[in-house]
Amino acid sequence: MSSLDAIARVSQRLSVLLAAGVSPASAWGYLDAGSHPPVGDDVVRSLLDAVDEQAAWRGIAAAWRVATGAGAPLAPSLAQFAAGLRSLADAQRDTEVALAGPVATSRLVMALPAVGVVFGMLLGFNTLGTLLTTAPGIACLVLGSALLLVGARWNRRLVRRAQPTDLLPGLQLELLAIAVSGGGSLDRALASVSSALLECGLPPLDGAADATLALSARAGVPARALLLAEADDARRQARASAQAAAAVLAVRLMLPLGLCVLPAFMLLTVAPMVIAIVSSTVAGF
Repeated sequence: MSSLDAIARVSQRLSVLLAAGVSPASAWGYLDAGSHPPVGDDVVRSLLDAVDEQAAWRGIAAAWRVATGAGAPLAPSLAQFAAGLRSLADAQRDTEVALAGPVATSRLVMALPAVGVVFGMLLGFNTLGTLLTTAPGIACLVLGSALLLVGARWNRRLVRRAQPTDLLPGLQLELLAIAVSGGGSLDRALASVSSALLECGLPPLDGAADATLALSARAGVPARALLLAEADDARRQARASAQAAAAVLAVRLMLPLGLCVLPAFMLLTVAPMVIAIVSSTVAGF
């Protein structure tokens, strides 16, 4: 089970307990101690002090702060947040599956030069000795190792750039939906969400929230449903973007392969064999 799934389970169980009449202060005590950080009287502060950079727990802290501040019922808010986390967990798994192939290929290719050296020795060529004891071999070793180092760093950079940067897409919209469900004014809801996001160290409200609220005002429809729909759409777009990035990664990994790893393979495997053959031939004369 991923961390997002585990946190979603905690959020869902809290929702059920609160809906059944358990007080917010007592609900955490009924959960397994290992399933969540230690929580005291101030739930938000306890979570923020315990979880450091874990965005999902910070999201729960923000949802708790917004719901209590806006007077919105906590149970449906936490159930809604749990559903969002499960959707994000599915997107995370899709991304990991999409990246697994390119990443595994990259690691396999990076091992080829070492395999080539061993294979050359099995064929009877003193490739390792040539690399370590002759001037041309040492030059090949230095240049080949440098190319492998550059290729490895290049690969890691490409993989890192393909990883999702927004770990909780749509969170701001969901928090705003919780805030407006409390029945207060829109200005108060915006202020409450902005304050919670700042307190929890999460990205601030962006243009998507303003655009959704403007549409709600023009159409004369409740903002909550529109905000939830936009949050769901943001998660779908994040999943599609992650899958597209993984597909592009498979192509981009060909660059360090062609420019760094394959030349390193030639320098560390083929060149020492050629040097060894030439050396033995010259010595024979």
